[in-house]
Amino acid sequence: MRKDYEAILEQVAHGSRILDIGCSDGQLMELLEKKKGAELRGLEISQAGVNACVAKGLAVIQGDADKDLGLFPDNSFDLVILSNTIQATMNPHDVLSEIHRIGQRAIVSLPNFGFWKIRLLLALKGRMPVTKDLPDTWYNTPNIHLCTIQDFADLARETNFAIKAIMPINGEVRGRSVTKTGFFTNLLAQKAVFVLERV
Repeated sequence: MRKDYEAILEQVAHGSRILDIGCSDGQLMELLEKKKGAELRGLEISQAGVNACVAKGLAVIQGDADKDLGLFPDNSFDLVILSNTIQATMNPHDVLSEIHRIGQRAIVSLPNFGFWKIRLLLALKGRMPVTKDLPDTWYNTPNIHLCTIQDFADLARETNFAIKAIMPINGEVRGRSVTKTGFFTNLLAQKAVFVLERV
């Protein structure tokens, strides 16, 4: 199981009403249904992803997080999840603001562009890095708003979320959960999972 999925599952209460934005082929939704008895809805932009989810019996609609979150009423969900999705949206600030409206809590996982290996690759090669967590070249990546852990923490606070936990991940190793971003968290984590609560 992906380490960010493992971290997400630990933060989900049994029977939660959950919206998974950018649910891809529904792998996380399946885990949430099986292990947490969650009441799930998915929003996925790609037709292939929607087809894969529907084939698994998951309740997923095709839609764009940048345009379609306004269709959901206020307080529709206990939890909204964005797993490796926020950096692929056109307007992350607007997306988080909509999530604040429709969900009481949010869990966001993202690649950390402040990771030391990425900084080193940029410094030494002078090119946008290609890594395991950022496998695409600069001209064909779906990641249009790369950020660091510190950048995302600032955005979460701007959109009136309280940061309840930040779980750093480096490869297959999960670091100690923290509530504040620090120099070493931002430097040493390849990915992070944020647990946010509406203020």
